[in-house]
Amino acid sequence: MMNIKVANSDKKDKVLEIVNSFGHTGETFWKKRNTIKIFDLGDEKWNVKSFQVPHLINRFAYKYVRKSKARRSFEHAEILLDKGIKTPKPIAYIENSTLVGLTNSFYISENLTYDFDFGALLNADFPDRENILKQFTEFTYQLHENDIHHFDHSKGNTLMCRNSDHQYDFYLIDLNRMKFEEMTYEKRMDNFNRLSLTDDMIEIVGKKYASLIGQDAQKVIADIKKSCDKFDEFKLRKGRWKKRVGK
Repeated sequence: MMNIKVANSDKKDKVLEIVNSFGHTGETFWKKRNTIKIFDLGDEKWNVKSFQVPHLINRFAYKYVRKSKARRSFEHAEILLDKGIKTPKPIAYIENSTLVGLTNSFYISENLTYDFDFGALLNADFPDRENILKQFTEFTYQLHENDIHHFDHSKGNTLMCRNSDHQYDFYLIDLNRMKFEEMTYEKRMDNFNRLSLTDDMIEIVGKKYASLIGQDAQKVIADIKKSCDKFDEFKLRKGRWKKRVGK
């Protein structure tokens, strides 16, 4: 049983062709839990994300209780674009299921040619780094002002494109874990903690964000650092637990 939603009905046949041949066609870009492939259609390129088949409980849930990751990715992309936030243009989502629940699912978007992602800024010598960090902070502020809570606001999930005069465009990806809600001060501070910020990055980001929200810079810097430290400690504890369980 297939459920398909295509932004442009003229592309439905091509969407079905790609999904049906996904296992043996396309250029693999990423393969871990999920698989991402790029398909060159001549006049455009598509990015196709195949989500891992969920375990039995989630298979049931994604069919009968909540939306699948593929559907959320598609719908969230449409909402972001409506709010003026850049993300690769959504093309389609596909859900395959049985009576038991969801089997596999796909999210298709236009492939974005970008210059670098946020992770590149971890290099202290990256060109124009401070300016980019300040513009990225403005971008994050716009997310928060638009009630966009991107739970995977991490170093690999903002793609950046250079424009002229040291200006940059920022594109959100990996959209399925997102909620549209009022962003309190605490939620805003915590939304920086997955970015792997170094102390000097926290200083730059904190000062800029404080100026945008009218808060004391040292307080914002301290609160971002506190949230980052707490998240890092959580990751360490989680890693130790996984090692013990794996023995």
